[in-house]
Amino acid sequence: MRRLLAIVNSAAGSADDEVVSEVLAVLAGHADTVEARIADPADLPAALAEHPERDPVVLGGDGTLHRLVEVLAERGELGTRTVGLIPLGTGNDLARALGVPLDPAEAARAAALGEPRPLDLLRDDEGGIVVNAVHLGVGVEAARTATPLKPVLRRFAYAVGSVIAGVRTKGVPLRVEVDGRVVADGRRRVLMAGIGNGRSIGGGTPLTPDAHLSDGLADVVVSFATGPLQRLLYGVLLRLGRHTGRPEVTAVRGARIRVSGPALHLNADGELAGPISGRTWTVEPRAWRLAVTRTQPGTA
Repeated sequence: MRRLLAIVNSAAGSADDEVVSEVLAVLAGHADTVEARIADPADLPAALAEHPERDPVVLGGDGTLHRLVEVLAERGELGTRTVGLIPLGTGNDLARALGVPLDPAEAARAAALGEPRPLDLLRDDEGGIVVNAVHLGVGVEAARTATPLKPVLRRFAYAVGSVIAGVRTKGVPLRVEVDGRVVADGRRRVLMAGIGNGRSIGGGTPLTPDAHLSDGLADVVVSFATGPLQRLLYGVLLRLGRHTGRPEVTAVRGARIRVSGPALHLNADGELAGPISGRTWTVEPRAWRLAVTRTQPGTA
């Protein structure tokens, strides 16, 4: 029987007591489980240190999962502790990419009984990590607009924020290099640049629809759609996952991505950061493990 540490983020989007109680009951029915309640992802290091022999199962959203993997990396435990995920956030994009059930009880069974699957992550030159996706440009403005809308619109907040940001944003001069190849030279305005380990952002928007989580490469999308009608069309096609076929959109794949430009703000796994002048991300193949059932897609 596996030994699990159920980490409950009380601030997550749908972590109400009834759902949490159901999840804990399912976990306890299949594994030796203890519970750790945290009020903030900053409390994760203490919880992990208190139970070093247990595999963590996070009840929360993408932000909590991001912080958990970050802390495991800091502790040197990515290769020794398998992560379980009960998606209780508003976006749950990594869960969607992996086919982790969005039903909490089904996700709990997968976390307790599933097999460890190795997954890639992105590590930047400042030591930060990304498990799902990082993006710059209009997507960041969409996230900033969506933040105050989340309590009311939940997963649809990002879609509304995207429409508003698409009208306001006219692009920024970015330089994007992928494995040494210049994709954007810094002179032409870029509406959005995205680096995807997973497929979607913002609760299901397929930024990099062909990405795989364990192939050793990141999918990179750069949109030069800065004209008014181009921005509108890009926004519509982005929601449908059909934007990568447009002539003003470049889609490539690589293991090392460098983005630079003036006063860059970025969104990494739903967390806003910046401004910065540049950053480099490198893929670390199969660097961590998540428990999923054998039939789950997305990790090939």
